Amino acid sequence: MANTEHQDFDVVVVGCGVAGLSAAVAAADAGARVAVVERSTYEERGGNTRYTAASMRMKSENEVSDDFESFLVRYSGYHIQPDFVAATALDYENWPSNVRTLPFTDPELISFFVDSVPPAVAWLKQHGVKFGGIGFYGLTPRPTPRIAVSGGGLQIIEAMTAYAEQKGVRFFYELTAQDLLLSEDGSVAGLKATQKNSQPLMLHGGAVVLACGGFEGNTEMVIRYLGSKGRYLRPVARGGYYNKGEGIAMALRAGAAPAGDYAGYHAQPIDPRSSATEAIVMAFPYGVLVNRDGQRFVDEAPGSIDAHYEETTLTIAEQKQGIAFCILDDKINRIENWKRCVRSDRPPETAPDVVTLGKKLGFDGAAASRTIAAFNQACRPGNFDPKILDGLATENLTPRKSNYAVPLDTPPFHAYPMISSNTFTFGGLKVNTNAQVVSQSGDAMPGLYAAGETVGIYYGRYPGATSVLRGAVFGRRAGEHAAQRCASARARAG
Repeated sequence: MANTEHQDFDVVVVGCGVAGLSAAVAAADAGARVAVVERSTYEERGGNTRYTAASMRMKSENEVSDDFESFLVRYSGYHIQPDFVAATALDYENWPSNVRTLPFTDPELISFFVDSVPPAVAWLKQHGVKFGGIGFYGLTPRPTPRIAVSGGGLQIIEAMTAYAEQKGVRFFYELTAQDLLLSEDGSVAGLKATQKNSQPLMLHGGAVVLACGGFEGNTEMVIRYLGSKGRYLRPVARGGYYNKGEGIAMALRAGAAPAGDYAGYHAQPIDPRSSATEAIVMAFPYGVLVNRDGQRFVDEAPGSIDAHYEETTLTIAEQKQGIAFCILDDKINRIENWKRCVRSDRPPETAPDVVTLGKKLGFDGAAASRTIAAFNQACRPGNFDPKILDGLATENLTPRKSNYAVPLDTPPFHAYPMISSNTFTFGGLKVNTNAQVVSQSGDAMPGLYAAGETVGIYYGRYPGATSVLRGAVFGRRAGEHAAQRCASARARAG
């Protein structure tokens, strides 16, 4: 039997994205000895953060958008019992235990998140992260403002990793977290992990921070929680494939309370022919969407693309084989800059007629031709304007198209296949404002923290451009509190 290797630290962080790096840096700045466990290679470190544009729902570096808090509140849970809601008006310490473990986002957690965003941005800047503006995939104005990290998530990874290494943080790459180590009194005392040669490694410490993403890279968990449509989903970027859900699973085994919508995920429409990161297709408001049977199934343009693409994409996931087809006619090429709505590295399929397109892409082209003929008849005269919500709608057609309803009658025709990507899952762990994981009994689990996608705070709808901020805010807090815990333990030990 192989000998098991043991190493000692104060804080063990699982995951190397914005949440894990924020936790590691905060803990190291507070004087803790820190280890970071990362499943990937050094070259692919960073999970989803490495590939994101790192957009942030903020007016400026000092102020969140006007709808930031209200959006979180609106999508904070489902049908909570009124007397439980009333109990949240009490100080948190006086909440009944069953209220503390409810699957909803606690009001004080939302307030903490919102209030902590500008300080977290300033803190990231102090550690070498730079901020600026961001491009947009739509042609109409974005309804809410955004800023972004200059250079995207990769710049976060590079800046924060470099700083952490300077502070003496020890990184373990190609190491997979497997389970929590518990002391006799039930507190978390480290992590059991497996090296790529299958040899075990025990990392002992006074605190563990789980910042290892959701479960979008684990097919079994995706289908278990999201249902049969999960078989057709794939992560939006390579980093998501490393997110296997072990952090969530090991905490649940240890008695953690679940939170977040386990049946939900952040959906983006992508071209399945492409291997590019975030190969989104957002041109569908200017055409029609049909499924494999050649039928329309959704209003392609109910409002601004930024506000409605996720709902449309979730509907695509419910179609046969989880796929749809965006059909455009050649008038699309008259729209200035329309190609910025598409980030696939594959051109659309093009053909002189829709029947031929169907043969190329695998949908019923004859049925789609009839669908488009009916759509064309339902279009009405008006002024088409792709840069505003033009109100040019169909009449007597189900489903209705609310904007940009112009006949598709100019060959050649173009089509993109579209599937729903699983950008990240919503189900995760319940935490308090110290980023401590909450147990099923409603108490903080001693020595256990969570941050980033591993925390469950979203229900039903993702408030766009808040996930990187979630990682930074709760990662930073987890690292600070974990380091304080370890320092206090050392002081008590003399």
